[in-house]
Amino acid sequence: MMASMLALINEGDEVVVFEPFYENYGPDSAVSGAVPRFVPLNDDNSIDEEALVSAFNKKTRALILNTPNNPCGKVFTANELKLITELCVDHDIIAVTDEIYEYILYDNKKHISIGSLDEMKDRTITISGFSKTYSVTGWRIGYALAGKNLTSAIRKVHDFLTVGAPAPLQHACVTALGFPDSYYEELVRMYDGKRKLLYKALIKAGFKCRLPEGAYYILADIPEGTGMDDMAFAKYMVGEIGVAAVPGSSFYKSEAGKHKFRFTFSKKDETLMEAALRLEKLEV
Repeated sequence: MMASMLALINEGDEVVVFEPFYENYGPDSAVSGAVPRFVPLNDDNSIDEEALVSAFNKKTRALILNTPNNPCGKVFTANELKLITELCVDHDIIAVTDEIYEYILYDNKKHISIGSLDEMKDRTITISGFSKTYSVTGWRIGYALAGKNLTSAIRKVHDFLTVGAPAPLQHACVTALGFPDSYYEELVRMYDGKRKLLYKALIKAGFKCRLPEGAYYILADIPEGTGMDDMAFAKYMVGEIGVAAVPGSSFYKSEAGKHKFRFTFSKKDETLMEAALRLEKLEV
């Protein structure tokens, strides 16, 4: 992502970012010399079309798209991608996508890579990696797919950032790409069970949240009775309840993040069950 942004952005350009967002997107934009323009999703995680349209202007250079989304688990629909495509084409914008959770989908949701659309083939940088799907988060091996005019610049920047991942790990990743469909089906079954387990525990404890459509996080509203913002609540949860999660401010530019909390269910079942027991101690 960082190599792509540095290759693409000129000082003073603007980048459209949906909110809530993975916490790197704002800093990635700023380090590249761009000004991020945050577009909040609606309460049901749908696109606010008016807000999105108004975010585009003559300075807009790129749009960052994360689907399935971290932290809220949203999977962007075909109609939403059509709207984004129309705006990118009309304003000559490059879409930089983060699709690292593309195989972790629930309830028959379908992942659509915007770069696969005819109009976006030459104006998309598709970014993904191996850390989530194959549970090797420490390896940090990813890749970017784009046309030659874009990858030429990305390769030059990347060479001065990291040079390359360790060769043995690259060979392991190639092996992973040969896994059968059954691997991905079992992956989803496993995470779906964990998703429902944590969701039920959070609802029982007084949180308001939605079942995520993809990825392995649940973004929840902090129970109103706590009277704490996200940072104070995080300290309380760790110190008094024994459950750790990420304060919502990490994923929002707006004040909305102060009332949110992100949990992950990428844990052993016994860990999630223990968390459910501890959440019963929460007084709201």
